Amino acid sequence: MQLSSKTWTAAFSFLLRRNCYISSSSSVSAPLLLRPLRPLLLHRSNHAMVPHPKDDAYLDTVIPKRIKLFEAIQAQQRAHLQITLPGGQEKEGKRWITSPFDIAREISKSLASNALISEVNGVLWDMNRPLEGDCTLKIFKFEDDVGRDTFWHSSAHILGQALEVEYGCKLCIGPCTTRGEGFYYDAFYGDLGLNDEHFKEIVSAAEKGVKGKQPFERIEVSREQALEIFSDNQFKVEIINDLPADKTITVYRCGPLVDLCRGPHIPNTSFVKAFACLKASSAYWRGNKDRESLQRVYGISYPDKKSLQLYIQRLEEAKKYDHRLLGTKQELFFCHPLSPGSWFFLPNGARIYKKLMAFIQNQYIERGYHEVISPNVYNMQLWETSGHAANYKENMFWFLRVRSYRELPLRLADFGVLHRNEASGALTGLTRVRRFQQDDAHIFCRESQVKDEVKGVLEFIQYTYDIFGFTFDLKLSTRPEKYLGDVATWEKAEAALTEALNESGKPWQLNEGDGAFYGPKIDISVSDALNRKFQCATLQLDFQLPTRFELYYSAEGEEGKRETPVMIHRAILGFVERMFAILLEHYKGKWPFWLSPRQAIVCPVSDKSQPYALEVRDRIHKAGYYVDVDTSDRTIQKKVREAQIAQYNYILVVGEEEVKTGQVSLRVRDKGDVTVMSMENLLQHFKAEVEAFH
Repeated sequence: MQLSSKTWTAAFSFLLRRNCYISSSSSVSAPLLLRPLRPLLLHRSNHAMVPHPKDDAYLDTVIPKRIKLFEAIQAQQRAHLQITLPGGQEKEGKRWITSPFDIAREISKSLASNALISEVNGVLWDMNRPLEGDCTLKIFKFEDDVGRDTFWHSSAHILGQALEVEYGCKLCIGPCTTRGEGFYYDAFYGDLGLNDEHFKEIVSAAEKGVKGKQPFERIEVSREQALEIFSDNQFKVEIINDLPADKTITVYRCGPLVDLCRGPHIPNTSFVKAFACLKASSAYWRGNKDRESLQRVYGISYPDKKSLQLYIQRLEEAKKYDHRLLGTKQELFFCHPLSPGSWFFLPNGARIYKKLMAFIQNQYIERGYHEVISPNVYNMQLWETSGHAANYKENMFWFLRVRSYRELPLRLADFGVLHRNEASGALTGLTRVRRFQQDDAHIFCRESQVKDEVKGVLEFIQYTYDIFGFTFDLKLSTRPEKYLGDVATWEKAEAALTEALNESGKPWQLNEGDGAFYGPKIDISVSDALNRKFQCATLQLDFQLPTRFELYYSAEGEEGKRETPVMIHRAILGFVERMFAILLEHYKGKWPFWLSPRQAIVCPVSDKSQPYALEVRDRIHKAGYYVDVDTSDRTIQKKVREAQIAQYNYILVVGEEEVKTGQVSLRVRDKGDVTVMSMENLLQHFKAEVEAFH
């Protein structure tokens, strides 16, 4: 009998699957398991069927030897896992078995009960995910930015679970709020409109998930598997189809919720001890007004109930000082539907706006910047060359003119008016606008000058924020997934920023993968009087765009030699409108004297002292200060009270006695005491207040 090759293959495969199973954990030896196949282990010779002469030796010695060696090496590798903790402390573990949680538990019970997330060789890592090799390990709690962001990201999944279970909606995306507090989840609800009345049901469903101590379980899936899992959700399908071909796709399960997510997450839901819904608003899928209309539910959570109560109290306090309310009350600015997102600044608001600009401009003179004025509109070719068009980034200033190395560093600043086509639903007072002005500047320098220039910008930021009364944090944001240039250049740029940060003397954190597409950056997050964080200043190091725009300078030494400069993008205020809003809420409407639009008001006691009041006003005005006079027929008590409500820094009362002596009776805002001053001393006091930025 003769058999075809195809028949041989099919027969052998069937019998092998049916009769042979090798398991390293089995107590039965491999040769015994293979023995039923021995009569069938044949070789073909002239199509004749004869037993293989080396069959028994091969099965009895070679395969067991391989398995034994494999298990020995595997055991050896698992037994030699070296873990380095911050500070250089070392721990041992087993590969694919030991998890960050095991290490936390070994260090202390307190750390194990509070550890939310870890970082393994610079990559965020679930606490229960086994370690795969020798590594450096960091463990984060809620007090750390990374831990807090992970906590809120995981809370978004708890919110998503509640929304899906309660309303059968189609979930879209659910991140923690960028550089803010809390989280949100966007979802498609069809005809259902959410409002505050639904929050009780949502919180109740979320608390059930918390009490269930649901673990966050992670799996990696193929694109086909991901599409099958989320085949009933067109939003998730769109996300999956847009992922790069080589992207590892991960899916997390938390109780009944199975969600597409790159993670990582906290160990389980029981870490979330306090949960609340804040508000619901409309949103568009992917921010496109022509796409599906979604609803966004915002939430906040904490590892203890006391922290949530304090947050709610702080939120209520902040509402009283919302810049939109204060701006209307103080007649600073307004917005009109004919130009949404582009704010009109009234005289008092314009005073503050110009003061902020003047402060930065005066610092430019001190710090060697040259101010320029650039166009608002460019040919699209500019943005295509720079890469901004492809990456949806904002504008950059550029110029063409041969420069010498002797002129570097060259610091060019531009208070350019910019326009961004923000969606109408995204516009939020002065903090999210369409027309804005940025204190933009670009420093062109040699590589050897980068460190000193970066340190100089950091000192500029420190000086400015000290005056405003801000504290701030520094983060080094490194190469993102989409970037220009080569890895070696990026590593050089990141090393330069790292060195400058280390020498600045201020603590900083690493923010992996969040750099601009053209270079790494230092993100500056400020905290105001209400303990809220804002992103204002920025410092970006750019080796890419000077090359793309073919910028160069004549190099030192060899004649005719050209070199490409390094460019530093930087802003101190960020954009003026947003800083205006932050400062208005930070000061709770009580502007410091140097920045105030209402520095003083003169209040005559009666008609007899009114001419002198006008003289006082004119003299103060001539000295360069913002001063008004109340010539109404109200009583002096009412005049003073109105001046206090209007937030004048100084109230100058003049009566018959002041007219005789040429003095003024000075009242300080929010204080009851009165000081009598001569005009000379008053103006000297005002000057000292401005010079000290009080």
